[in-house]
Amino acid sequence: MLLFYIPELQGKIHTLSAEESKHCLKAMRLKTGDELFLTDGNGTLSRARIIDTQSMLCTVMIEENLPTAPLPYRLHIAIAPTKNPDRLEWFVEKAVEMGISEISAMVCEHSERNTVKKERIERLMIAAMKQSLQTYLPVFHHSVSFDELMERYKSRQDVTKLIAYCGQTDKKPLVLPEAVKNANDILILIGPEGDFSPKEIEKALHAGFETVTMGKQRLRTETAALMAVATVAATHLKNG
Repeated sequence: MLLFYIPELQGKIHTLSAEESKHCLKAMRLKTGDELFLTDGNGTLSRARIIDTQSMLCTVMIEENLPTAPLPYRLHIAIAPTKNPDRLEWFVEKAVEMGISEISAMVCEHSERNTVKKERIERLMIAAMKQSLQTYLPVFHHSVSFDELMERYKSRQDVTKLIAYCGQTDKKPLVLPEAVKNANDILILIGPEGDFSPKEIEKALHAGFETVTMGKQRLRTETAALMAVATVAATHLKNG
């Protein structure tokens, strides 16, 4: 199954973008009459056939719309961008493949990097969605402050709010698999290499977040974030 991305899938006839057309005709060597599949990143999956390749643009006609189902849970990871941007990009790619609904690049007190290349991240997400044959493209927020997240979620009682923290608090941290096993809408905060500041932890606890642990080993930021994604996916697979 070869999957291609078209943001708008209204109507029967569509022309792939120059980039998608190049992938279709040059890399995959498809030609007029060949079958392929399309998604808009919003859950639509369509079976289509190539009807024209003039000017190296691939025009297709939709033959059938196929049923799809979203993930049985909604996972939002807010992660402090790493000093090396390749590590964040690696996390984003693998997280999309495993299944994630939303990613926020979070700015914290100890952040090593406050900006990311939004367009590049979004291209990586589209490629990972297609490669893993998914039809839902996660939402990406390229720069969100820690305080903004606290303000946005402090009144949300419908979300399981977790913060991964290596330090000590008055309350024993939850073990991640136990914390997410009965949760359907989850937000997990992953701090920078220098961890969250005590002030940020205090704010998070006041906003209704609970601290979680991922074991005794020390994990890099992107490793901890991917472990969180994998844990949520595996827990729901086991329970579902």
